[in-house]
Amino acid sequence: MITMYGIKNCDTIKKARNWLDNERVVYNFHDYKVSGVDKGRLEEWVMEHGWETILNRSGTTFKALDAGDKAHIDADKAILLMLANPSMIKRPILDTGKGTIVGFKATTYENALQGVKA
Repeated sequence: MITMYGIKNCDTIKKARNWLDNERVVYNFHDYKVSGVDKGRLEEWVMEHGWETILNRSGTTFKALDAGDKAHIDADKAILLMLANPSMIKRPILDTGKGTIVGFKATTYENALQGVKA
């Protein structure tokens, strides 16, 4: 089963969900602002893509951190920051069952999801 992880009111999430719906791709949506995200899943994403990709440093939540929290970030610190502030997780993260896609590009989704449309 395909699962999209993100935050319901995010504009990029809305675009990605619209694309999936228009392409008749069946998926579950996990809102980590509502349901949280577990440390093990974050660790998997960081192992697959690197913390630099998973941690959203361009968002307002990260920018609002004090300098000490922004300094000397490594994978472990990034995971702790994202657990405490799920808004700092790059979105969407689409789990295809074969791997994950971070962010949304229609061409990337099209290539990854060939053969899974309803």
